[in-house]
Amino acid sequence: MEFETYLFLETFLNKAVYKPDMYKQAIIIRQDLNMPKGKLAAQAAHASVSAVLKSDKSTVSKWESEGMKKVVLKVENLSELKKLQSEARKNKLVNVMITDAGRTFFKAGTITCLAIGPDKEKEVDKVSGKLKLL
Repeated sequence: MEFETYLFLETFLNKAVYKPDMYKQAIIIRQDLNMPKGKLAAQAAHASVSAVLKSDKSTVSKWESEGMKKVVLKVENLSELKKLQSEARKNKLVNVMITDAGRTFFKAGTITCLAIGPDKEKEVDKVSGKLKLL
């Protein structure tokens, strides 16, 4: 199925379509920090870009050709975030933990979020598939 057809069907049916061979990236945000929306968006962007820069160019190219699917998910605290990073490492997935520089809102060194992938959706979901959307 071509990507445009997939998007049409997804929109038409008004529900997500699971395609395990498609690529996606998961961005996971700590909820205990109560980040303002702008700060949260900036941290998520840092995570996404950093993970892409660490990724294999052919993987990024495939992900890009499919529309660069991303999901933004939530965890309660740092402990949960670290467990997910450990799982991502065990599954040999590109992952990046973001540590805030401390210039605006947090003390320097505060870990805010984690990006996993891009990689095949089924692989990313092995780590993040049970998390709730932000």
